[in-house]
Amino acid sequence: MAELTCVGCGPGDPELLTVKAVKAIRNADVIMCPTSKEGKTSIAYSIISSVIDDSKKPDVVNLVFPMVKDEKTLENTWEKNAKAIADVIKSGKSVVYLTVGDPSLYSTWIYLQRELKSKYPEIKITVIPGIVSIFAFASKVGISIAEGDETMAVIPAFYDLSRVKETAKNCDTMVFLKDGRYFDQVIKLLKEAGFSDNSLFAIAQDVGTSEEIVKKLTLGEVTKETFTNKYFSIMVVKRA
Repeated sequence: MAELTCVGCGPGDPELLTVKAVKAIRNADVIMCPTSKEGKTSIAYSIISSVIDDSKKPDVVNLVFPMVKDEKTLENTWEKNAKAIADVIKSGKSVVYLTVGDPSLYSTWIYLQRELKSKYPEIKITVIPGIVSIFAFASKVGISIAEGDETMAVIPAFYDLSRVKETAKNCDTMVFLKDGRYFDQVIKLLKEAGFSDNSLFAIAQDVGTSEEIVKKLTLGEVTKETFTNKYFSIMVVKRA
């Protein structure tokens, strides 16, 4: 039977794709890409499109993953998209599934993999890791995320502010991923948790793309104009 390979595409710069990722992409019969709605270009595919071998262009299939919280809708989505992948593999074609960043961190792949392993255990799966935006961001800004005995926390979008505050009390570095529309909600909270005005503050959107914006300042210098409203954003605050 043909195989399934999940490829982590990194934060957005095609030059940050691993050699192993490029090889898998060029050898695929079919490339399947996540997108948030029908007709919308897959961000993951836009990252890898320049490395596709023109002499052996694969079929490209977009799989829709709606950005909703309804559990039933999400479960139906995982089931439907896992079946779509399994059907292609059973037809004898090798499939590459793409995900932005790394497959193991807040990605659609996590849920697909569970569904595939549960219902299609005969399918051989390989996962190729990708560079996470946290580290691409740190290299751009020129900061360390953690050093020595420092601790760090990674917080996804749609924050439970009470949990964030408790976490902040016990961490030296707070990394906020995705939805920049919520970043401004945590500044006062971080100060209450002991992050002083001279704590390092860095924020970016669209890391690794031509639309990239990166800012580095202190927590005390933050204003409303500092923030981004882009979904693919990152914010790091490091205790002074």
